[in-house]
Amino acid sequence: MAANFWNSSHCKQLFDQEEVDVVHPLDKDKGITLEDFKLIKMHMAIPICKLAQQVKVRQRVVATAVTYMRRLYTRKSMSEYDPRLVAPTCLYLASKAEESTVQARLIVYCIKKMYSDDKYRYEIKDILEMEMKILEALNYYLVVFHPYRSLPQFLQDAGMNDISMTQLTWGLVNDTYKMDLILIHPPHLIALACIYTASVYREKDKTAWFEELRVDMNVHDVPSVEASFVYLTALSFWQDLVKNIAMEILDFYESHRLITDERINTAFNKLKP
Repeated sequence: MAANFWNSSHCKQLFDQEEVDVVHPLDKDKGITLEDFKLIKMHMAIPICKLAQQVKVRQRVVATAVTYMRRLYTRKSMSEYDPRLVAPTCLYLASKAEESTVQARLIVYCIKKMYSDDKYRYEIKDILEMEMKILEALNYYLVVFHPYRSLPQFLQDAGMNDISMTQLTWGLVNDTYKMDLILIHPPHLIALACIYTASVYREKDKTAWFEELRVDMNVHDVPSVEASFVYLTALSFWQDLVKNIAMEILDFYESHRLITDERINTAFNKLKP
């Protein structure tokens, strides 16, 4: 893995929101709307988490698997790449990428144990075949940087590294994978947005800390005078960006309360052959 986010394939693959919010023509033909598209992606994070608990892998593997799934659907349709098979395959692939390898036979065994529905009756060959398709679709770019990496350091620097705040911000980071944030924003800004959200929720005034914070905005190798201007501009920009990400998180929680099982089922039924 690249030691520096800015030099990584992850950084080079960041998308604009408009690029992520695109429904593939094959899915459109089945009546899938942008809302359906987002709902299905959000919902498929749940079986990934449940399966991860069964096979006993770390949260980081779950986060990587969800990221692979979301990256995949910026390139391929759900009609061609069934989310019910993509989800466990992404977990299998992520377990190898994160050096916590889980055998395909265990993945298949746990899926059959978890679901009696025939739609989930996959065999090892199904997982292995889908793995190759996903690898090709992702151009074999498997590097993912997560907000978890910078979160402890930020919390300690802000004086918010007690158990309560650590658990709250960690939970917020987990929930960001129900959105497309990891495809759009640098992970350390997502971590800061979660800290900002937690500080507001717990009524901890960290305004001064955020204002004094110096975040790497990748303005290296720029002439010194120009760099100073760019850096000062970047500081104002990232502060606004962190607040905007925090608002996205809060908006998600508000809208998530209105989502019903019936709405999710309706979206999935549109994918039927």
